[in-house]
Amino acid sequence: MTILTYLAPCHFGLESVLAGELKRMGAENVQADNGKVEFSGPPEMMARANINLRTAERVMIKLTSFEATSFEELFQGVKAIPLEEYIGKKDAFPVKGWSLNSQLHSVPDCQAIIKKAAVERLKTHYHQDWFSETGPMHQIRFSILKDQVTVMLDTSGVGLHKRGYRLKANEAPIKETLAAGIIDIARVKGFSEVNDPFCGSGTFLIEAATKALNIPPCLRRKFAAQDWGMFDEKIWRDERSRGLDLVRRDAEFFAHGSDIDPECVALTKENAKRAGVFGKISVQTADIKNFRVKENTITFANPPYGERLLEKQEAEQIYRTMGKVFQRADRASYYIISPHESFESIFGKKADKRRKLYNGMMKCQLFQYFK
Repeated sequence: MTILTYLAPCHFGLESVLAGELKRMGAENVQADNGKVEFSGPPEMMARANINLRTAERVMIKLTSFEATSFEELFQGVKAIPLEEYIGKKDAFPVKGWSLNSQLHSVPDCQAIIKKAAVERLKTHYHQDWFSETGPMHQIRFSILKDQVTVMLDTSGVGLHKRGYRLKANEAPIKETLAAGIIDIARVKGFSEVNDPFCGSGTFLIEAATKALNIPPCLRRKFAAQDWGMFDEKIWRDERSRGLDLVRRDAEFFAHGSDIDPECVALTKENAKRAGVFGKISVQTADIKNFRVKENTITFANPPYGERLLEKQEAEQIYRTMGKVFQRADRASYYIISPHESFESIFGKKADKRRKLYNGMMKCQLFQYFK
């Protein structure tokens, strides 16, 4: 049985959440690091991870890792990779990556060297001097951190946050993978009841519903590695079938959403229908000042930040209103993501727990109220 090593990047702050996902699905040698999780398994695990992971940005095959402080070392390290095991003579193999705190700091130069090394390796194997690159995409990705080079092959293609249900979004959506991570932290179950009074395009509501019903987030979409020809299409069919078998349509879960913008309410309904969870979600147009909490519910909130959507003073007024209407209730909890450094003092309550997260490039805190 072929065992491969994989890397799955994620939002900073969600490494332990992603590692937990992978362990529960049977991945081996799971190791969390800054912004990524490494694991191993057969090709079936690659398919399972792509179809089922909620918090990973993509799934990549780890080809090699080595130290390089010169372009020659980088060239030789990449040239030693048996790329012919993955890339055919007509396949496309573009290069993307980044470098941080390394002597090889020019990303364009590193891209060019890695591409040249890959071409030289494949020229030797296929005995041809030119590659048309008209075949399936084999995206080579690299990272260079403190002179340590890691070279990977992207099996996902389009990022895994692209579930397929959100064709349109409101002006400040939260990424599906980040929302899923917060939902995991909140321990949403099949019997949970959740709220989102700033539902926007419905991401929190839909991600919570798919988790509660155990619907694989990427069940309906395709992945780059399906076109490579080196992996039997049967592994993808089997893993999709396995995912369907685990769906819990009888779950008691229900979600309540609202937004002051009627267009957001309509958009949430569209997205929920597309995701197949419309029957588990109720959404209406409402102002945050009219929000009322019920016992034994979980409330998620991604309120306006002020930097983009509203003036800062208006955003802060919303936080004060939230502090009034987000009342303590028996077994009721709140999970609020915000970049505002003074959120707790404006909200009027100190969080029971905080967790540093990044919403895109924006440093945020997840304020958790559950006591």
